[in-house]
Amino acid sequence: MEMKVNPKDISVGKLHGYLLGAVGPRPIAFASTIDEAGNPNLSPFSFFNVFSANPPILIFSPARRGRDNTTKHTFENVKVVKEVVINVVNYDIVEQMSLSSTEYAQGVNEFEKAGLTAIESETIKPFRVKESPVQFECVVNEVVELGAEGGAGNLVICEVKMIHINDDLLDANGAIDQQKIDLVARMGGNWYCRAHGEALFEVAKPLTTLGIGVDAIPSEIRNSEILTGNNLGQLGNVETLPNETDVNEFKLTELADIFIEFENDAAQLEVALHQKAKAYLASNQVVEAWKTLLSFND
Repeated sequence: MEMKVNPKDISVGKLHGYLLGAVGPRPIAFASTIDEAGNPNLSPFSFFNVFSANPPILIFSPARRGRDNTTKHTFENVKVVKEVVINVVNYDIVEQMSLSSTEYAQGVNEFEKAGLTAIESETIKPFRVKESPVQFECVVNEVVELGAEGGAGNLVICEVKMIHINDDLLDANGAIDQQKIDLVARMGGNWYCRAHGEALFEVAKPLTTLGIGVDAIPSEIRNSEILTGNNLGQLGNVETLPNETDVNEFKLTELADIFIEFENDAAQLEVALHQKAKAYLASNQVVEAWKTLLSFND
């Protein structure tokens, strides 16, 4: 069963809820701008991402308010002073970031309201958030208005001119350590998620390899009631299968107990081997999982 939703048949508010509930987690652009008089403004936007490295382009969208079709100060500012600092939000400042989203009157300094420190940028006028782990100084190349009704987005296309990175985030190779940066992201409603600890995991990218694909996995493995779609994706990402000699050696050394226990029950042996392979895959030991699975018909 499924619920079908035609966007034209529901209110903008309800549609907004479905979109934000399903499309996430969304990174947060903590955008610092100034108005024509030089007054600072600071506000977060979760319609945001990076879209190019050459040139370095970030895009965020301060949408029109659904309830009254008014626009946000950030949107008004970037059309007049075409500069913005996009500050990254980590767990240490998530509550202050949320507080800054309060709809204060024009001219109110959200840096002060949120208790954050405004520091000067090097290439543009808007201030940076000192507490943010990474700050992008950007010029606004273009503002694309997607509509004139409440809920319509406004794409602010920004080109990065300078990046400031807290040294404490860097690993031995000078890259940003994903365990250290402790990013947060928006979900639906009041929900956020934290990219930290056990929430982080790695998936090998098939950029320089040519995986055999799920379709090349033997049907008795592909149709397993124990292995999941993710498991099959892991298995299909290998370029070649273990050879018969390696499988036999693995069977005699690592799988001997299983074969002895179920030597008279082929069906249970297959189940046990699939369970063992699943455990290997959970530890990202893909070659060992393949040897386990291939041992059944060896």
